[in-house]
Amino acid sequence: MDIHNKTPRPLKIPLPGGKVLRLGPGKTGQITAKASEHPPVKKLIEDGTIEIVGDGGTHGTTGGSSDSGSSGPNQSGPSGGGAMRRSGDR
Repeated sequence: MDIHNKTPRPLKIPLPGGKVLRLGPGKTGQITAKASEHPPVKKLIEDGTIEIVGDGGTHGTTGGSSDSGSSGPNQSGPSGGGAMRRSGDR
């Protein structure tokens, strides 16, 4: 889910699990559906400090498939073993 900071000041939004989302003035960030049900987040939404802009699930699905395609070559590059052999030969 996308959220938007409607205030002219930066916000620290407490999330479940002790995490914090720092959101600049007028900026947009992403939180999970579980995080949107967190009481401090609900209070900020009710106060009008932040608003839910869109559903990040659609973007996450599209991004997930492209990320998995791009992470395959990235994973095979470092796993070639070149760096490991160099450190072993020292």
